[in-house]
Amino acid sequence: MPHHNALLGKPVADDIFANVQDGVKALQEKGWNPKLVSITIGDVPAVNLYVRNQARGAARAGVGFEERNLPENISRVEMLGLLQALNTDPRVTGIIIQRPIPKHLSIKELQAAVHPLKDVEGMHPASIGNIVYKDVALAPCTAAASVELLKRTGLKLEGLNVVVIGHSEIVGKPIAFLLLAEGATVTVCHHMTRNLAVHSRAADAVFVAVGRPRFITANMIKPGAAVIDIGINQIEEDGKTLTVGDVDFGPCAEVAGWITPVPGGVGPVTVSILMRNALVAAQTQAEFYERQFGGAAE
Repeated sequence: MPHHNALLGKPVADDIFANVQDGVKALQEKGWNPKLVSITIGDVPAVNLYVRNQARGAARAGVGFEERNLPENISRVEMLGLLQALNTDPRVTGIIIQRPIPKHLSIKELQAAVHPLKDVEGMHPASIGNIVYKDVALAPCTAAASVELLKRTGLKLEGLNVVVIGHSEIVGKPIAFLLLAEGATVTVCHHMTRNLAVHSRAADAVFVAVGRPRFITANMIKPGAAVIDIGINQIEEDGKTLTVGDVDFGPCAEVAGWITPVPGGVGPVTVSILMRNALVAAQTQAEFYERQFGGAAE
């Protein structure tokens, strides 16, 4: 039963998908078909769920989606060569590298090898750097989804006191920069922060991405605050496997003004943001080709 103040992801995702569908149709009328290529290296059962979700999202948005499964032992040189080929293929408008990848490859190197214009995951150093300059066109999907949910509360982000707990490269740090771009006052806390509750209790909005089940308790939340929970943790309880967030949902929901459930909060929005990024990437490439060559790619 969703709580009365639950910030649900589905309605937000539905809105974003509707906009993306319109944008994709407009591009297709000009002869541009957005197409994503998803790369999985080796056999990683956990990844299959993500890929299925992305494939479903792409079908819904009208975006082409091709899955490529590469052998576990693919060499670094082969991998970089493949990415180079996808970068130069005008029919491919976005490239997704599924994590985890085998130990002998570097995820940072592979992400940096994707052309920034095709970086639909918002993971290229240039995309991350652009966020610092307030160019948030291609932001990391989970971070952008989290900020999108905060916007739906109707709280004015200018001058809002926000605490981000967790400073990872893909979630915590980008969230902080996206919020700064909106004019919020941002404090970033992490495992070295002293007196975490002092910070979190002062905040009008709290984002949590630490990967620790039910880590945030009700006494750490200011009454009426917005709580955005990005954690996904599997725990065993009473002989059942449960999926819970980094926030102790029940008690925190009694205190918070808004709170995202896990599952059903940030997750559904993330896929819709990936498709929004896919559209933005395709639009940017279309404009680039039209400037260079005066027409669509054949």
